[in-house]
Amino acid sequence: MTAEIIARRIATALILLLGLSVILWCMGAFWYDFPAPVPGRKAASILFLLVTGSLWLFGKRGKRLIAVALVILVMAWWFGLAPRNDRKWLADVARTAHAEINGDQVVFHNVRNFDYRTETDYVPRWETRTVDLSKLTGIDLALNYWGSPYMAHPVVSFQFSDSPPLCFSIETRKEEGESYSAIGGIYRQYELIYIVADERDVIRVRTNYRKGEDVYLYRLNISPEKARERFMDYVTALNELHDKAGWYNALTTNCTTSIRTQNHSGKRQPWDWRMLVNGKADEMLQEQGAFRDGGLPFHELKLRSRINDAARAANDDPDFSARIRAGLPPFSKP
Repeated sequence: MTAEIIARRIATALILLLGLSVILWCMGAFWYDFPAPVPGRKAASILFLLVTGSLWLFGKRGKRLIAVALVILVMAWWFGLAPRNDRKWLADVARTAHAEINGDQVVFHNVRNFDYRTETDYVPRWETRTVDLSKLTGIDLALNYWGSPYMAHPVVSFQFSDSPPLCFSIETRKEEGESYSAIGGIYRQYELIYIVADERDVIRVRTNYRKGEDVYLYRLNISPEKARERFMDYVTALNELHDKAGWYNALTTNCTTSIRTQNHSGKRQPWDWRMLVNGKADEMLQEQGAFRDGGLPFHELKLRSRINDAARAANDDPDFSARIRAGLPPFSKP
């Protein structure tokens, strides 16, 4: 067997494997997004796999072209699915926040500040808050872990000299009866939502009421001027989603990658694999000099940045934000 024949066979095998991978992805699109009850979605996905997979793997050139056409049709349908803002949402994502800008004054509507008794038992409270951009002093970053050291959820908290911190949390907007699926998140299962919230809501629910979760709080090494630029990036993205719904995607438009892509200055942070494996995002940020860490090595910084105990002790204290920061590592100035 000549080298040319071997190379041709390897190329053919790779093409078949690539095509099969795309067919499997399309099967998932039927499984998760086909507009039918669960039995119908399962039947459609299995039928598509059997028919298209057989045509692709065992058919001659003409039948493989039919398989390609079927894949193109499925992808055209899938990419045409439109996100919506008018579904029957879970109570904690029932409203989308939006902001009005008047000079340095920014008025936020639908700021979440729920009164929790447990994770699922709470008194909904949506507020209107006004912040002064000239009083914005910095940004803190909370990272929330729930089992794996490789996966986390970031909550970005903007600090003001004359008012409480204001948090942004980029999340899936789940419907009633819906739960999160990592695989489903690759498809069009969830809309994207920017939660604007009080720290006593979006941080406290994670430290005090969700079991098995840990939260670490860091202060970013950023000037007030740059903090205001990042703040306005959030406001712009927030208003865009309020006006026109967008899809969440676990790989491309998630709680971490959206922070990078919403940067409108054109100076996006260089790509790093830890943006996807975001449980390592704090390690990445310290390497880049993004934290005010007082010169501590990373392992000690992280150990001392866990706030669960302080948050439970503070609970519903009006000084919750100050109390969870007491005893945190010293912050060096930018």
